[in-house]
Amino acid sequence: MDRREYYVYIMTTKNNTVLYIGVTNDIYRRVHEHKQKSAKGFTSKYNVVKLIYFEEYEYIHDALDREKQLKKWYRKWKEELINKFNPDWEDLSKHL
Repeated sequence: MDRREYYVYIMTTKNNTVLYIGVTNDIYRRVHEHKQKSAKGFTSKYNVVKLIYFEEYEYIHDALDREKQLKKWYRKWKEELINKFNPDWEDLSKHL
């Protein structure tokens, strides 16, 4: 059986004002879609184009559980998580 990869990720705007949390099985494609504003919705409306955090999971249910958990967090908690992983809030998509 092939190993699948699932990602929980956080993206933001150029000024770090909005946080968007999502799940995908293809982080490269999904980030590209956000940057190109391929899908109309929240991320294209608010210009969410910078990948600042991600976690990898083997099972989709684990990724979905984590996404739900993070979406319930206060912004301060999310910022603390991001700061541990990416203190400069650099666009990580440049390194994918």
